[in-house]
Amino acid sequence: MTVIVNPISGVGRQKRIEKLLQTNLNLDLFDYDVVYTEHIHHGTDLARTAAEKGRDVIVAVGGDGSVNDVIAGMKGSPSRLGIIPCGSGNGLARCMNLPLTPAFAIRVLNQYNEDCIDTIVLNDKYIIASIAGVGFDAHIARLMRSVKTRGFPAYMSLMLREYNSYVCRDYKFYLDNKETPIQRDAWFISVANSNQFGYAATIAPKAKLDDGFIDISVVDKVPLEHLPVSVPLLYANHIELSQHVELFKARDIVITGNIDKWVNIDGEGENVGKELHFENHHKSLNILSRDKSIPLIIREDKLPEWARKKKK
Repeated sequence: MTVIVNPISGVGRQKRIEKLLQTNLNLDLFDYDVVYTEHIHHGTDLARTAAEKGRDVIVAVGGDGSVNDVIAGMKGSPSRLGIIPCGSGNGLARCMNLPLTPAFAIRVLNQYNEDCIDTIVLNDKYIIASIAGVGFDAHIARLMRSVKTRGFPAYMSLMLREYNSYVCRDYKFYLDNKETPIQRDAWFISVANSNQFGYAATIAPKAKLDDGFIDISVVDKVPLEHLPVSVPLLYANHIELSQHVELFKARDIVITGNIDKWVNIDGEGENVGKELHFENHHKSLNILSRDKSIPLIIREDKLPEWARKKKK
């Protein structure tokens, strides 16, 4: 197993990761090494190296951006992704009901509960495990690239600063190769595999990680006087009740129109281009998920069969 740590992610919970691995990982099951990212997208290179070495499990320690980097490096390999959420939003981990406390997330790895989830591929290049977006969503993700302090306060500060000045744009999107586009003026459009941005803000309440569909949320700019109603719906998993949100499902979506080239990809702003083609790749990522029927402190008789054999 290779553990890839982003040392500057989130709010610093990853700083004790080596000690937490020693005290919480079942060392009878796993031999592991820990490597640290040194620059943007370094996690992709480290994950690719680990996959080429045949590592059974590659663990991302960080936020959604760190997880995305690791997934990109695992492309085409049979390795399984493990997640120790140490970011600020942790959207994919929340959608998977993983513990946000690193020690307990490590114990989930001990369960070795294998699963397979969808990914979304953008323009045959970018892999998205959780969520992507254009418009205001991508604008904030781009600005976050230059912010020294991560976390929800920094994110919210940017949103409040930019809220009034950012205007809706006209978009056309084509669902499942249909010739006739849907045209909307939108504040932002989310293209989701998981159900949320992170921070427990659910933008795609019906999204499932393995259903073979992309969930699209088209959002108008919410007038200030409507925010007291719309924001609670976002956190109550009922954003579809807002008059400012329209939901769609598709396996394939092309977005054109007034796009400023920037896309939010799993929480990170990327300069992608003006035509965006998103495709669902059904059950394309092997992952270690949580089995809630098994306690996080595992008895000998609850170990997977392969683990009991190894232990002997």
